[in-house]
Amino acid sequence: MMKNIARLTFIPIFTLFMTFTEVDAQVLNGKQRSIVNIAALTAKGDLPALKLSLNTGLDAGLSINEIKEILIQLAAYCGFPRSLNAINTFSAVTAERKAKGISDFLGTEPTPPGNTSNKYEIGKNNLEKLTGRAENEIKTGYAAFVPVIDTFLKEHLFADIFSRGVLTNQERELTTISALASLGGVESQLQGHLSISMRLGFTEAELRQMLLIIENSIGKKEADAGREVLSKVVALRKQTN
Repeated sequence: MMKNIARLTFIPIFTLFMTFTEVDAQVLNGKQRSIVNIAALTAKGDLPALKLSLNTGLDAGLSINEIKEILIQLAAYCGFPRSLNAINTFSAVTAERKAKGISDFLGTEPTPPGNTSNKYEIGKNNLEKLTGRAENEIKTGYAAFVPVIDTFLKEHLFADIFSRGVLTNQERELTTISALASLGGVESQLQGHLSISMRLGFTEAELRQMLLIIENSIGKKEADAGREVLSKVVALRKQTN
């Protein structure tokens, strides 16, 4: 635990002074760095370090509802057990802070569900906006082999969750790629979401900073695997531009 604490408290200071060779390099802001850590530690199930990261996130300006949305979304990427454990940890954090007289900002409320009669189309349209391309009507891969999982993906993740608001699409993708990079072994999905993240405006430098945060809070193995995938995504984008 002490090792995790040392790494976690060191990250924000270190990343603030990172330098990049790119002329147009940018760095993630405090809220974004907190999103990375919260998502990564939730995915790994490191609850003591997550507790510290949740406090840091609130101090950095994340609202209570923004953090709730991060943890809700992560149920789709690292499973309900990890998400529920993180939500219980966050509940304890907010209670402790309230007892200390800290008044945290609740933030924007989620958008109430609209027309739920055709959630598949809503999810399909949301996914097309993220990727910038139309969904192929002829199903292949997992969607052809187990069609219902494609339905769950569209209706639950990209309709139920992505339609809730509170977080921007950029923040939702940062949550996703941080969790996927920390989990490891899901390079195909990570590649797809890194491509979406760059399409939404994240620079290579910002994504490399995300991976450096993961290296410090999760491990070098996971970060290096993520760097390999990111390099592939960058190369492919250069070929198509």
